[in-house]
Amino acid sequence: MLLVVDNGSIYTKTLTDFLAEKNISFEIQTPNILDLKSLSKYDSFILSGRRKNEKKTNEINSKIINYSIKNNCKLLGICYGAEILALTLGGTIKKSPSLQKGNETVKIIKNNFINHESLQVFESHSFEISKLPLDLISIGQSKNCRYEIIMHIRKPVFGTQFHPEMSEDGNNLIEKFCLL
Repeated sequence: MLLVVDNGSIYTKTLTDFLAEKNISFEIQTPNILDLKSLSKYDSFILSGRRKNEKKTNEINSKIINYSIKNNCKLLGICYGAEILALTLGGTIKKSPSLQKGNETVKIIKNNFINHESLQVFESHSFEISKLPLDLISIGQSKNCRYEIIMHIRKPVFGTQFHPEMSEDGNNLIEKFCLL
């Protein structure tokens, strides 16, 4: 069962509509009501983007990331989800030089399980990953962002700086992730 963690992104409904359309079984929870003791009933997680920075939200998402890695569960972090993934494992983020909003081409730079070709994606973020921890590698980049898609070196854990729920290529990436 897939758990979608709704961190307040304006795009989460688009994500859940896509999952429902593809008949992918999922539950949706917000961090403030999620019972961390219930994580064992899920085998995969998607962490949505967010609108504002909240310490409690960061703590809960970090616990989900650590649980996922410890238990070899699939995880996809979207935008903020990728940033908190990097932070949780020892990386850093920074404010982007300007708001990144609009369509972008992401070039795949390393073989991976979820995509093999360049993608047309939608971006909407003002922060980005600036340094990856040792356990994460970059597998996709754009002219504006070095870490568009990141992947754990041993676990089925991924992050996208962009919003895959907002483009056809991104939807294909989500579907491949769900079918891993």
